[in-house]
Amino acid sequence: MKIVIVTGMSGAGKSTVLNVFEDLDYYCIDNMPPELLSIFAGLIRNSDPRTERLCFAIDIRSGELFSKFRESVDALRASGNDVTVVYMDCDDNELVKRYKETRRRHPLENETSGNLLRAIEMERSELSSARVLADIYLDSTEISASALKTRIRSLFESVGGSMIINVVSFGYMFGVPKDADLMFDVRCLKNPFYVPELRLKNGLCDDVFDYVFGEESARQLYDKIKELVSFLIPLYIKEGKTRLVVAFGCTGGKHRSVSFARRLSEDLKAEGFDARAEHRCVER
Repeated sequence: MKIVIVTGMSGAGKSTVLNVFEDLDYYCIDNMPPELLSIFAGLIRNSDPRTERLCFAIDIRSGELFSKFRESVDALRASGNDVTVVYMDCDDNELVKRYKETRRRHPLENETSGNLLRAIEMERSELSSARVLADIYLDSTEISASALKTRIRSLFESVGGSMIINVVSFGYMFGVPKDADLMFDVRCLKNPFYVPELRLKNGLCDDVFDYVFGEESARQLYDKIKELVSFLIPLYIKEGKTRLVVAFGCTGGKHRSVSFARRLSEDLKAEGFDARAEHRCVER
């Protein structure tokens, strides 16, 4: 049975993620006590064999029961289930902003006499063991709810169970992606931003793409990166990795990084890999 466990910081987007899994035909349950995971999965398997995909949201609301998280996940895996742990995170300042906007109370505020920042700090500490278990780490600080939904779909709408390769472009001025497995800095190349007719375009435009790869050093750099990625993919697959995030960064995340991510995703697709391009800063 395919089981996804969504956990992480309160306010980081777990409810949004759970809704996406529901749309993907997962049987979803929010606020499941960890100790009941194996019991409930067994009940579903025995009562409705047609249900092959479950998604549970587990977080600090379980109180002291959360201490059984690791033990419960290990038990599910020992029973032969395909378990993926998704950890949702978010910057403290952004979490404070979200709580103020929604006017909702943090689950631990009663324990901190209404001190929201202290509640967030306490939760982050108590979730540290779950963070270590995460197969997928998603930071929602800088992305919208719609972008988060797209991200989840790109990760779990795989075909044939093959490795999913997400090729990401980003801008260093907005921060690096925390979920990257491989990260390449292409700020060493000529920047189309300083070409007036290209400044307001991005690497999805052919003239920007051609400008970037019109430079011999860019072509050489790409060839070396492609050779490395092609070498690593079979090794990751052999070790059982099902998702790989390859990130390219430039200053603003619009020209050079987008061009490199576009080319690599296209080349990997042509080779039969389940590769998806994601450009995180082109609309900024």
